[in-house]
Amino acid sequence: MAYQAVDEIMARCEKDGVEFWKAVQLEDCEENGISEEESWKQMTLMWTRMKESVEAYDPEAVSRSGLVGSEGKQMDVYRENEKPLCGNFVSKVIANALKMGCNNACMKRIVAAPTAGACGVMPAILVTYFREYGVEEDRMIEAMYVAAGIGQVIANRASLAGASGGCQAEIGSASGMAAAAICSVRGGSKEQMGHACAMALKNLMGLVCDPVAGLVEVPCVKRNVGGAVNALAAADMALAGIASHIPVDQVIDAMGEVGMKMDVSLRETSMGGVATSPKGLEIAERLGM
Repeated sequence: MAYQAVDEIMARCEKDGVEFWKAVQLEDCEENGISEEESWKQMTLMWTRMKESVEAYDPEAVSRSGLVGSEGKQMDVYRENEKPLCGNFVSKVIANALKMGCNNACMKRIVAAPTAGACGVMPAILVTYFREYGVEEDRMIEAMYVAAGIGQVIANRASLAGASGGCQAEIGSASGMAAAAICSVRGGSKEQMGHACAMALKNLMGLVCDPVAGLVEVPCVKRNVGGAVNALAAADMALAGIASHIPVDQVIDAMGEVGMKMDVSLRETSMGGVATSPKGLEIAERLGM
C-alpha cells in the first residue's frame, strides 16, 4: 500500500536502516511488483526526460495564444548582460523554470512533476544544480525518489490537482517536492527534508488557480519561478537547522483543508482571480475563450 504519511517513510527508514530515497524505492517495488533494478531504470528514464525537456527549449517558439514563449530567453539575456539581484545560480533556476513552462505551453514534451502546470519547478532546481555543480547522476536520481515519495503522500492526504485544491496543489506541491529533493542532494537528513517540504508548502498555502482564458500560461508559467525560488529558500532554511514548528504531515493536511474551503471560482475555472481582471477578460475575449 502506498505511503499515507511522510512519517511512515521515515519510520521505514528507521526500521530497515535505509535512506529516505531507498524507502520510497522499496515501496515502489512492492506496490508495482518490480525489482529494484527495474524501478531504478524507470526513474533514470524520468530523470533523462527531465534533462531533455530543459534542453528542448526553443527561444523562438511562441504558444498558439501568443502569450508566452520568449521569457526563458529574456531571462538568459538579462543574466548574461546584467547583474541579477538573485545571483548567477538562482537566475539560471528562474530561466529554466520559465523555459519549462513555455515548453508546456508550446506543446513540447515535459515531465509532469507532479502536474504539467507545475512542470518547471523540479527541473529548474535539479537540472540546474546538476549542470552547475557536477553532482553524480545517481544522487539526482535518488532525489527524484525523494520528490516522488513526498508527492505520493500529498496526493493521498490532500491533492495534486488545481481543479480540486487550487494552485497550492500544483505549484505548492512541486515546491515542497523540490525542496525535499534538493535538500537530499545537499546531504540533508530525512528530518531536514521534512522541514524543507513543510516550509515550502506553508509559504504557498492558499495559492489559487486562476488561468487566464483557461490556458496553462498566465499566470502559470511565472508561478513556476515562484515555486522554484521558494523551494530553494525552504531547503536553505532547513539545511541551516531551521525547523518547521508544524510537522510536514500536518501541513499537508492543512493544505488539503484549505483546498476544500477554496471557492470554486479559484480552482481552475477561470471564474476569479486574475482570470477575471479587466485585462484577463480582454485576453480571453481576444482569443475567443
